[in-house]
Amino acid sequence: MYNAQWQYFNPVSITSGAGTLDQLPTLVTGERWLLLTSAGFTRRGISSRLQSVLSPVQLNVHDQIQPNPDLDALDTLTGQLQQEKFQGIIALGGGSVLDAAKVLSVTLPCKMQTPLDSVLRQQQAYNWQDQLPLIVIPTTSGTGAEVTPFATVWDMSAHKKYSLTTPRIYPTKALLDPTLTLTLPYRETLYTGLDTLSHALESLWNRHRSSLSEAFAFESLLLANKALPAVLKHPDDLAMRGQMQQASLLAGLAISQTRTAIAHSISYPVTSHFGVPHGLACSFTLPRLLKQNLERMTNNPVHLQILRQTQTLLDSLDLLGELKKYLTLDQLLKHTDSMLTPDRAGNYPYSFDTQDFLHALTETELRK
Repeated sequence: MYNAQWQYFNPVSITSGAGTLDQLPTLVTGERWLLLTSAGFTRRGISSRLQSVLSPVQLNVHDQIQPNPDLDALDTLTGQLQQEKFQGIIALGGGSVLDAAKVLSVTLPCKMQTPLDSVLRQQQAYNWQDQLPLIVIPTTSGTGAEVTPFATVWDMSAHKKYSLTTPRIYPTKALLDPTLTLTLPYRETLYTGLDTLSHALESLWNRHRSSLSEAFAFESLLLANKALPAVLKHPDDLAMRGQMQQASLLAGLAISQTRTAIAHSISYPVTSHFGVPHGLACSFTLPRLLKQNLERMTNNPVHLQILRQTQTLLDSLDLLGELKKYLTLDQLLKHTDSMLTPDRAGNYPYSFDTQDFLHALTETELRK
């Protein structure tokens, strides 16, 4: 199941390996840069460390990026920072931090006062022209945001998810240092790891699948099938943390071409209404979707074995049990009408009835 015509472009310069963060001083030039991160990295002294090693560059720290970046919050932040005339942005954190930085890399140089409201909510046509240099340093292994041309923006007031998509928001440079993932707690390691599996699988049951995206996806699954159980059991295993980071990168490269599909479409109201972490929200449907599609996805025996290993891994993780921590069956089923967003569900090549699917998925487990 290949897309007969396809193209591939990815301009991100990637450096990977333990100690990669030490290269940062050679990449930052100029007088004023913005560091976007979360409060935890400031508490652990990493923000001040970066300020020190990058001196004499003035590094302004904004460490209040929250999970699932909100449209109004990002527009407000854009307004606060537009006059600072930064020469570049460094993003240190998980997918939310990287998405926020990708957004700001194009909103800060633009002339609009509330660019996201204008472009996403009001649907005003706009051609993003300028981008600040952007160096991204992922500290989780899941989103692959370091190599994709889109950023997720949430409109929490309307319970709606947008995707800001333009080649302009590809990062300039990605530094993948697995030592930064060693302190990631169990649940964050699990949920971001599930995001990796979801991206790889979603690129395989996808109308835009190509031989290249397939290669990225199967290699991602091969690595994650081994690395995710290992880091959940032994979080200080640097080699497996590195493999999980590579799996996330490869899945990101896959969806940078295909984008995601039905599992992500289902996930959006689950996150916006109930706060279910993205990695779990886009993965609780994967075991059943994989079971339905296993024989359709490949006739290559090696690839089929990888998919069966992924199925075994997903079945072992009790994803519906995890989901029950956030919502009930009745709550889930009330939102089936908003789960088929055309830009994601339309990438899924088979007919699909959300209500029937979710009833079959949850009728026994979520009622326990």
